[in-house]
Amino acid sequence: MSGSPAGVVIVGAGLGGIRVAESLRSNAYSGPITMIGAEAHPPYDRPPLSKSVLQGKDDRVDLKPAEFFAESSIELRAGERVSAVSPDEHTITIEKIDDPAHSETLRYDTLVLATGLHPRPLPGAEAVAGVHVLRTIDDALTLRGEIEGATRAVVVGAGFIGCEVAASLNQRGLEVTLVEPAPAPLAAALGTEIGALVARLHTARGVKVLTGVGVDGLVTDDARVTAVRLADGTVVDADIVVVGIGSTPVVDYLDGSGIEMAPRETGGGIACDEHGATSAPDVYALGDVANWRTETGGTRRVEHWTHTVEQSTEVAHRIAQTDAMIPAAPPYFWSDQYELKIQVLGRPEAGDDVHIVDDDGTKFLAYYSRDGFLTAVVGAGKVGPVMKTRPKLLTRTPISEVLG
Repeated sequence: MSGSPAGVVIVGAGLGGIRVAESLRSNAYSGPITMIGAEAHPPYDRPPLSKSVLQGKDDRVDLKPAEFFAESSIELRAGERVSAVSPDEHTITIEKIDDPAHSETLRYDTLVLATGLHPRPLPGAEAVAGVHVLRTIDDALTLRGEIEGATRAVVVGAGFIGCEVAASLNQRGLEVTLVEPAPAPLAAALGTEIGALVARLHTARGVKVLTGVGVDGLVTDDARVTAVRLADGTVVDADIVVVGIGSTPVVDYLDGSGIEMAPRETGGGIACDEHGATSAPDVYALGDVANWRTETGGTRRVEHWTHTVEQSTEVAHRIAQTDAMIPAAPPYFWSDQYELKIQVLGRPEAGDDVHIVDDDGTKFLAYYSRDGFLTAVVGAGKVGPVMKTRPKLLTRTPISEVLG
């Protein structure tokens, strides 16, 4: 397929954006491809930010070598943001990050929205030195630069990012306190039983895990954080604070566009059909910002690396008008903490029955079931057993068959 001179414009130069562009070229799309990224960097991989980058093992985690863009005839416009979208006119308005007064109108034949997320700040902490969020490579490098002069860190929020950051800071020699209002780390994603095993993993390495308590505020000296005050009155000294309390989809540039948003109770973001098409003609969305309709008729916004890759392939096939040969696969994501890979295969939900079948005090394996049928498997340091469960998650498998 050949595009008109306007071609495909991809808003967002992260994993989703680069995978769409790459897949379009591999599927013989020969029209223009333009990628627009708000960051000054070429597309890079985010999962290493809380691990190898923060630990000082990597400085760059680019997804493609610099020559890829010229060799693939992809125009990368870094350091620019889209401020408006006009589906009726098939145009977008672009501003330079370092010169917002300079704007430009760009036409598109097909528009792909892959703008990702903004991390939620801790209320009242936006201007306090020593308080960090972790979403970009610049965030990671800035935080890494403060580690050498720090001895104590507080991580607020024990989701996957919070747990990974706590592990990395611990491995860098800091005294780390992990604070979480839920009963256990990862409770929202994996439930309290598995969350307790993750808490044990951190406690065994010297991290102080405080659950069931939120943050009331910060203690500062000359606008720099010195401690975190918890809701129960406890004060935890801190040289640096890392906030991991969730993120919100980046959709502000779509105000006035008429493109439909998904309800907040389903995760918000851009409403899409099961192939990534939005309510506007020739506009697709994917990745963390997109809320796709599921095969059962519901809607779901998923913030996982593998999910973004699969959606990118689907969208590229739709644009290139080729048959998508995407093998069926259950949802999958992972989290590296210390020397262990924690893997989640399937769709665990609150209220599922949890069956811990292997636990040696460090590594563990657990199956999840609902109404007597397998829904997910979670393992720490159990790569083989987790992945062997994949075929059983593609069918309606009784949990009794798995447990033997």
